[in-house]
Amino acid sequence: MNNLSRLLQEIKDNPVMYIDKPSITCLHSFLNGYLDAPIYLGLDREISGFEGFQDWIQERAKTQVCQSWSGIIIFGCGSERSAFYRFFELFEEFIKLKDISKIQECKEKYSATENNSRFSDFDIYDEILKGIKKRPGMFLGTSSITKLDMLLRGYSLGRREVGVPPTKPESEFSGFQSWIEEKYGIKTGQSWSKIILFYSIDEHEALQRFFELYEEYLNRNNHSEVDEKSG
Repeated sequence: MNNLSRLLQEIKDNPVMYIDKPSITCLHSFLNGYLDAPIYLGLDREISGFEGFQDWIQERAKTQVCQSWSGIIIFGCGSERSAFYRFFELFEEFIKLKDISKIQECKEKYSATENNSRFSDFDIYDEILKGIKKRPGMFLGTSSITKLDMLLRGYSLGRREVGVPPTKPESEFSGFQSWIEEKYGIKTGQSWSKIILFYSIDEHEALQRFFELYEEYLNRNNHSEVDEKSG
C-alpha cells in the first residue's frame, strides 16, 4: 500500500512524468499495468489497497451498469481532467472508509485460493501483445494506442519495483522509441504512441499501425542479428 500511495501522490503532483497529461483514462490503463505486473510475472498478487475500489465506486454511484471505475467517474465529471483529480478525492475517501478486517480477509483469500502459476511463462511483450492484437477490447477496454502505452508503462514500473529483470522481448522493446523517431524523422521528445497517433486517423487505426510497425521493428532486429552472426 505504501508504494501505491507514494506512486499516486507523485502522479497527482506531476501527471506528465508518468502518463503525459491529467487524464483518468490514461491513469486507469497505467494502474492496470502496474497493479497486474506481479501476476504477469508469475508472482503472488500483493495487497495494494486498491482491492474493492471498483465495487465501492459502483455502489456509491448506485449503478449496476458494467462500467469501469474510470468510466463512472468521468460520467459524473464530464471531462478527462476533472475526472482525473476527482479520482484522488474519491480514492482518499475509499481508503478512509475501508475496513482493515476486509483487507486482511482479501489477503487471506488471495494467499489461500488464488493460483497465479498459469502466468509464470507470460511475457507482456509477447503473449499479452498477441492477445491485445486479437482482442484489444478485452485488455484495454477500447482499441486505443494511448491505453496500450499507459498499460506498458505501468507494467514496466511494477516489474522494476518487484526487482524482476527484463526479459529479452522487454529489452528489445526499449529500442522501439528511437526506431520510431528515426523512421518518421522526428526528434520532438514525443512518445512512440503519440508519434504513431499523429500519423493515423484515430486511436483505433494507430493501434493497428503499431502492431505493423512493431513487427517490422522485430524483423529488422532479427535480420541484424543474423547478419552479425554471418559476418
